[in-house]
Amino acid sequence: MLRTERHARILEQVSAKNSVDVNELARLLDVSGATIRRDLRDLSRRNLLRRTHGGAAVGSIGLEAPLQHRTERCRPEKQAIARAAAALVPEGAVVGMTGGSTVTEVARLLADRGTVTIVTNAVNIAAELVLHKDVTLVVIGGHARATSYELVGPIAEKTLADHHIDITFLGVDGISADHGCTTHDQLEAATDRAFADASSRTVVVADHSKIGRSTFAKICPLSRVHHLITDASAPEVELARIRTSGVPVITAE
Repeated sequence: MLRTERHARILEQVSAKNSVDVNELARLLDVSGATIRRDLRDLSRRNLLRRTHGGAAVGSIGLEAPLQHRTERCRPEKQAIARAAAALVPEGAVVGMTGGSTVTEVARLLADRGTVTIVTNAVNIAAELVLHKDVTLVVIGGHARATSYELVGPIAEKTLADHHIDITFLGVDGISADHGCTTHDQLEAATDRAFADASSRTVVVADHSKIGRSTFAKICPLSRVHHLITDASAPEVELARIRTSGVPVITAE
């Protein structure tokens, strides 16, 4: 397991349980206690969690793991989701893309496929695509979020209100029948909602860890979502509830 993936798993456990101990993490990740203690020191120095006697707890800055810690998590599943997502994009479409590791995988596929217009607020996606000669790239400005690499806020929302997008791929931190699409940050939620408002179709791309989960800030209800694309490990009970709410679900293999 890569160090970045191990850190992501640790942060997920802390987020889910509020606190964890070294022995529990060592068993879960099949590494030594010394390795876990080094990982906890690294994450504590970045203020991503708080060290406790024998383990770690939720830190003072919240529960959202930075994008670099999420990139390797479930990467094969995210790549399968991206292939299914790219298949929905017709030739010549204007494609909106919010931030997130799964949306980034979609961007890579579309950039390699040929001529496309991509509208994004994610600076990591923009940096990858700017040199692709077949990509017309529109970057939405705003306040930069270090955690997600997204530009958010009123500037982004105003810009999106003046444009039309054919299909938007929306990255979320949670999607559920009860609470719709959610994320950790209020400004990010409002900007994501502006993408949906500007788009003819909104497609949520989310690996199984996001299904049935709800986080702090609401992006939009399920009535605004035209498709959910997830992977084969998503809990079927939660997917059934989402389908019952009227959202078609594509399970990528």
